[in-house]
Amino acid sequence: MSASTHYERLGVGRGVDAETLRRAFRRLSKSVHPDTTTLPAVEAARQFQLLREAYDHLSDPSLRRLYDAQLFKQEQLFQEQHAPLPSPLTAPPTAIGERRPLSGGEWLSLLMLLGALLLCLSLGVGVAWSRGMELQVQPSWLVAEQTPKEPLIRDVLDGVDASSRNSLESAFAAGP
Repeated sequence: MSASTHYERLGVGRGVDAETLRRAFRRLSKSVHPDTTTLPAVEAARQFQLLREAYDHLSDPSLRRLYDAQLFKQEQLFQEQHAPLPSPLTAPPTAIGERRPLSGGEWLSLLMLLGALLLCLSLGVGVAWSRGMELQVQPSWLVAEQTPKEPLIRDVLDGVDASSRNSLESAFAAGP
C-alpha cells in the first residue's frame, strides 16, 4: 500500500459518505489485518496501522475538513511549482479569430491529402488512356442540341414530289 493520501489508502474518492468510507475500511482491513493476511507480521501491522489512521482521520467530520483543506493547498502549491511557463509558441490566441500557426502534424496531413488527390487524378487519367478513351467528351444531350435540324428535313424531303415538298417545307419553316 504505497498510497500517498488517506483517500488513496482507503481506495475511495473525496466526496464519499460515511457509510461508503466504513465499507471500504472493512474490506481493506480484512486483507491487511495481521491475523488474516499472508504478509509478514511487521509489514501487516504497519499497513493496518496506516489504514486505521486514514479511517480515523476521514471518519471524523472536523478532521476530514481540515485534511481536505490541507490537500487542496498542497495541490495548488504543486500546480504552481510545476506549471509550464507560457511561451509565445504554446500561448493560446488572445483575440477571437486570431489564427495559430499550423503544427507539423497538420502540415503532414495536408501534404498527404494533396498526394492522395494527385494519385487519384493520375490513376483516373491512366485508366482512361489505357482503355483508349478521350479525356474530354461532350455529353450526349449537348451533342444533340448542337446538330443542325435542316439536314434531317432535307433527307425526309428527298423522296417527296415537288408540290408536296413545298407544302412540307412551309410547314417545317413555320415551326411548332
